[in-house]
Amino acid sequence: MLELDYPRDLVMIGAIFGLATLMWAGWAQEQPPAGVAWRIVLATLSVLGLVLMALSIPLAIKNWSTPSAINPHTTGFVVYVIVFWVEVVICAVLAIIAVRAGRLDLIAPLIMLIVGIHFFALALVFHQPVLHLAGPLITAIAVVTAFVPLEIAARSFWCGVLGAPVFIVIGAWCYVAGRGALATG
Repeated sequence: MLELDYPRDLVMIGAIFGLATLMWAGWAQEQPPAGVAWRIVLATLSVLGLVLMALSIPLAIKNWSTPSAINPHTTGFVVYVIVFWVEVVICAVLAIIAVRAGRLDLIAPLIMLIVGIHFFALALVFHQPVLHLAGPLITAIAVVTAFVPLEIAARSFWCGVLGAPVFIVIGAWCYVAGRGALATG
C-alpha cells in the first residue's frame, strides 16, 4: 500500500496530512454538539496534527535533496500543479455557489469532496497507492456529511470529526514508513 521509492514524499504526505488534520479539526469547532467532550476530541486531533507536522517538516527539509516523484522538470510536477490549481478553483466556485444558494452548510462537505477526489490523481502523480485509500474514504465522508441533519451539529463538525482521523492515521503511517526508508537509505 506504500511505495518506498520516494521516502521524502511519504514524509511530506505526513506533514500535509498533519496540516489537514489540524485544519479539519479546527473547522469542526464551528458548531460541535453541546458539551465539552467533542471539543476535547477536536483539540486532541488538532494537537496530533501539529505533532505530525512538527515531526515531518524538519525531516523533509533535512532530506530535501533526495529524489521525489514530482521533480520540477517532469510531467508529474506539471500534473501536480495543474491538479492543485484546478482543485483550488473548483473549491472556490463551489463555495461561491453554496453561498449564493444560501447553503453555507454545504461548503465543508463540498470542499472535502474535492479534496477526496483529487487524491485519485495525486496517487498516480506520487506513485503512492495509499492515496487511493485516502481518496474514497475522504470522498465517502464528504458525501455522508452532506446529508446529516443539522440539528445535532454543523456539517463542518462531521467533516472534521470523521475526516481528521483519516488524515492523521494515513499521515502518520506515511511519516513512519518514510522515516524508516530514509534511515535505511
